[in-house]
Amino acid sequence: MKTMILNAYGPDAPFTEADQPRPNVTDGHVVIRIKATSVNTIDTMIKDIGTDLPLSPALPAVLGMDFAGFIEEVGTGVTGFDKGDEVYGCAGGLADLKGALAEYMLADARLIAKKPTSLTMREAAALPLVGITAWEGLGRAGVAAGHKVLVHGGAGGVGHIAVQLARHLGADVSATGTGVVQEDVIKGFGAYAIDYKSTQIDDYVAARTDGAGFDMVFDTVGGPNLINSFAAAALNAHVVTTVALSEIDLSGAHFKGLSLHIVFMLLPMLHDVNRAAQGKILAQLAKLVDAGAVKPLLDQSQFTLGEVGAAYARLKSGQALGKVVVDV
Repeated sequence: MKTMILNAYGPDAPFTEADQPRPNVTDGHVVIRIKATSVNTIDTMIKDIGTDLPLSPALPAVLGMDFAGFIEEVGTGVTGFDKGDEVYGCAGGLADLKGALAEYMLADARLIAKKPTSLTMREAAALPLVGITAWEGLGRAGVAAGHKVLVHGGAGGVGHIAVQLARHLGADVSATGTGVVQEDVIKGFGAYAIDYKSTQIDDYVAARTDGAGFDMVFDTVGGPNLINSFAAAALNAHVVTTVALSEIDLSGAHFKGLSLHIVFMLLPMLHDVNRAAQGKILAQLAKLVDAGAVKPLLDQSQFTLGEVGAAYARLKSGQALGKVVVDV
């Protein structure tokens, strides 16, 4: 089967086409014919940083976490799936799990679900990592009807799904972005758009919460921006972040009694812990998608498997609007 592999790590390391054996099905797993895969920031970090990240696979590496495709073979002990089923998931591309930059992939059946019937393969491949992350973050914060929610990076991968899910839960949602295009995306998903470059935190907290602060802040930007999240949060509120790789002063969180949640949705893959929970989230997310409550945003660029290097560059350029997807 055709794969795109890395023989070295680093920003300039190229992907190389390689013919590798098609995987054999094993107990509890399925073999999937991959039709599309999307690029996530963590994929680009693995490529650029390599073994300094504890989750990077050994070389030669087949990356690619998200995918959509159809089942070719079903292993012993797998229930609920049959040959030919269209599925989606996030099930490889790190540690010892081969990824989706290949024509076929072996995937733990607990990590997949039947794809939303209303979506194309390209659209479905854009959802798993960001969808699970947004779902988990909102769940940890206990977001419910009437809550005031702020999403930093509301036009981004995790952010645009978090906006839609929070809206579905009945929350009053505001989201940050910058520029007319991002603001239009945020408004299109039913949230109040805040241009973080031209609007001060105190001003939008006053305008959107009468100065009390947000019940939940979902920070997909992270790092130093967490200080802004603490400033925008209400007393005893919840702050959720997907990017906490920095040293910051937590006094702002302390004096408000904030609960800080760090979401790292790769843990089930890395440690084989509670994998079935992610498959269940994807099944529930598919129902919401088919009901019209959630829709993925895809960048207009299109790439084939042989152009995966350009797809990674597109995401890293900061010019992509929505998820970057590779057709396999």
